[in-house]
Amino acid sequence: MLIVEDDESDVFLIEEAISETKLPVTVHVVRDGEQAVRFFEKTEGDAMAPCPSLVILDINLPKKRGDDVLKYMRQSQRCGKTLVIAISTSDSARDRDQMTNLGANGYFRKPSTYDEFM
Repeated sequence: MLIVEDDESDVFLIEEAISETKLPVTVHVVRDGEQAVRFFEKTEGDAMAPCPSLVILDINLPKKRGDDVLKYMRQSQRCGKTLVIAISTSDSARDRDQMTNLGANGYFRKPSTYDEFM
């Protein structure tokens, strides 16, 4: 699994929710859009590099926006079909539609409290 998220507290909450499932999951974290693109470039160029089974992708990232990362990822030969859940504090229909049209498999609005997140 790959988490593409710049907010450290959101990364913590996502990892906490994943650990609650008790599933044996290897989690990779990158903090901005450029790091995400480099992750997929490395995966594309190295058959031994991991291709995540799921990407949790923040829309509002520094250096390269989430929609640009998703566009790039969908062009990947190895990881182009990977499941993607777009996440954002925004609940706008425009953001949801844009990410869906780019190939996101789901959309999750980040809640404001720990209990809602869990």
